[in-house]
Amino acid sequence: MKKKVIIIGPAWPLRGGGLATFNERLATEFIKQGFDTSIYTFSLQYPRFLFPGSTQLSNEPAPTHLKIKACINSINPFNWFKIGNELCKLKPDYIVVRFWMPFFGPCLGTILRRVKRNHFTQNICIADNVIPHEKRMGDKVLTKYFLKSVDRFITMSDQVNKDLKIFTNQISVNLVHPIYDNFGDILSKQEARKHLQLPAAEKIILFFGFIRKYKGLDLLLEAMNHASIKGANIKLLIAGEFYDNKDFYEAIIAQYNLNGALYLHTHFISNSEVKYYLCAADFVIQPYKSATQSGVTPLAYHFEKPMLVTNVGGLPHLVPHLQVGVVTEPNPRDIAEGIVKLYELGEAHFLPQIREEKKKYSWSKLTDAITKSSS
Repeated sequence: MKKKVIIIGPAWPLRGGGLATFNERLATEFIKQGFDTSIYTFSLQYPRFLFPGSTQLSNEPAPTHLKIKACINSINPFNWFKIGNELCKLKPDYIVVRFWMPFFGPCLGTILRRVKRNHFTQNICIADNVIPHEKRMGDKVLTKYFLKSVDRFITMSDQVNKDLKIFTNQISVNLVHPIYDNFGDILSKQEARKHLQLPAAEKIILFFGFIRKYKGLDLLLEAMNHASIKGANIKLLIAGEFYDNKDFYEAIIAQYNLNGALYLHTHFISNSEVKYYLCAADFVIQPYKSATQSGVTPLAYHFEKPMLVTNVGGLPHLVPHLQVGVVTEPNPRDIAEGIVKLYELGEAHFLPQIREEKKKYSWSKLTDAITKSSS
């Protein structure tokens, strides 16, 4: 009989984003390796007051090759017991659960506790964050409750692995975030810019992903006001939905009169459009103020785009300085100087090392860690 894996976390019909895309790609890898694989996702993920975006639902068709059950209600304890009992009876060999914020601790922790009653299933957590970027009262209590229900952990940054040790001595394996290779093939810059109606010959850098305080878009906007950036006539493409106060960023844009230097695509970027944004850019800029790992980095690797990252969290480890991109301190002046350095060296300088480095980022290494680590 095939071994059975159940992944718990965001997936279709919820919108793509990093977590859902990751879970669906991980499920695909397990299926490829012969596992009986399904995903249990949320029928209600966030209550409205916790969700800053426009909608939680995808407008794209369901992935036809995956078994996805939308059944978990994050705020209904009766549902947690029901789902936990169901999974306990199914007796999968492995449950792989994503944990990224303390709010989900009671829901996921209760489900996993019910599963443990079968004395068979291994509960394995892929921890994206243990200490959240945006802290709230009660975070530690909720996190501890969840972590005690897990048998083994996988992290994707040294920082998260260190944070985990504050809470638990359970086995943890630290791996690099696999490459997002499910957004299509690399397009020519000309084709991508034509699709997005961007000028073919301009210097264009990209900020990609949900806009949140810790991602430092404000630092990048201030960097765009530096004389070196203006003198080089570099333009910034911002692609992603505001998950933060839009007025804060618009005030910076107005203060420095940046409208002419920006292309604002500040809406949710669907999976089918991702390739156009990455391929249209000269470089991908991640001006984070704090970070563990970033899903944008493996995305840039897949599309072979050099990056600028700031010297926070696990980002410098993922982007070797002057080989795959540049690493700067998280302030506007250094970010501006780093952008200029990228253009001085040119895309071709970075490509050989990007192609070599991306070989480390395989999905099979992750599935091996889930299924072969001793408990």
